Amino acid sequence: MAQLARQTNPRRVVVTGLGLVTPLGTGVSPSWEGVCAGKSGIGPITRFDASAMPARIAGEVLDFHAEDFLPKKEARRTEPHIAYSVAAGRMAVEAAGLSGGGFDPDRAGVFLGCGLGGLGLLEKTHETLLSRGPARVSPFFIPMMIGNMAPGVVSMQLGFKGPNCCTATACAAGTHALGEAFRMIESNMADVMLAGGVESVITPLCVAGFCAMRALSTRNDEPERASRPFDAGRDGFVVGEGAGILLLEEEEHAKRRGAPILARVAGYGATGDAHHFTAPGPGGEGMARCMRMALADAGMEGHEIAYINAHGTSTPLNDEFETIAIRSVFGQHAQKLAISSTKSMTGHLLGGAGGVEAAFTVLAIKDGIIPPTINLEHPDEACGGLDFVPHKARKRTIAAAMSNSFGFGGTNGVLIFTAPDFSG
Repeated sequence: MAQLARQTNPRRVVVTGLGLVTPLGTGVSPSWEGVCAGKSGIGPITRFDASAMPARIAGEVLDFHAEDFLPKKEARRTEPHIAYSVAAGRMAVEAAGLSGGGFDPDRAGVFLGCGLGGLGLLEKTHETLLSRGPARVSPFFIPMMIGNMAPGVVSMQLGFKGPNCCTATACAAGTHALGEAFRMIESNMADVMLAGGVESVITPLCVAGFCAMRALSTRNDEPERASRPFDAGRDGFVVGEGAGILLLEEEEHAKRRGAPILARVAGYGATGDAHHFTAPGPGGEGMARCMRMALADAGMEGHEIAYINAHGTSTPLNDEFETIAIRSVFGQHAQKLAISSTKSMTGHLLGGAGGVEAAFTVLAIKDGIIPPTINLEHPDEACGGLDFVPHKARKRTIAAAMSNSFGFGGTNGVLIFTAPDFSG
């Protein structure tokens, strides 16, 4: 199997800060505490009148105030996906102890994943164009709509002048952004990288599009029970929004300044299914290759992984094929793995999912807590009878964990994190 090319002695990369904006709350504490408590962030859509939609529920961010993170004038004109990114980025920088400087801004960059950018602004501006004419289109329309303005504005607000990039690889975008930022530090392109994912597309067009695909759950009368990965009664995913950003840092750089080291980034895999627009490859073959690639990149064996934060979307094919792929990669050790899908509580944040779930994976290692898969009332026999940590969080020492993300177009991303002192 082909492997990602790596230099002979890559620099070690650690996580020194986290920032989260999720349907469970604004900030790391409310988001992580909510997940550990098995709390659902899913409810009726309030952003627009969804009464004509087959799916009328979502994981909305309800307690967010952009002016808490941006100057008031800028906050008014900034699209949510950008504001969420600035908020999570500021949180991560502050948690890492970098808000007062202590780093070379030319060697500090931002790499975020975003699947659809400012789709809501696109919808509103198109209405303005049709009803009021081209002269009424805002000059801020293009800059505020494009996905890469999220890392762009973060860099402007924080003064990070190093690599500035955006991935748009659907549901794997946040994981790919983290993996590529990891590579940049490994290869000495940067010392510090803010990386993760963001999305805010709870809009009429987005929801209508996913409804047309029959991809969304229509359990509208029980929104908190709608996202049910690996359950036999699952009927689709629930769209969510938010941002998850990690502060990645070269290990010696972090140690020199006495930074809090939460975990180490150990491995990264990226593959393509070359199969279908939306369906995963047969038997999860591309998923399995991606997990194997991440393990090889980390120089690890499958039995060293204790926990997997699964992609676990609550769609029939994804959950089944991801389970088949896990069994293929881990063999008998699959029965000993703890596997959970935090999407059961946050919904599916699309391009933001990988960033949020990577943060949850780091916190699981740091705190020794495996978040649950809620709503797993009738485990699907097709999902192999593995340990999906149903209903309640579990205390367990975790030395190494994996975070999976698989997107439309057959694009796959996997990250491996370890405890700071992990030696294999």
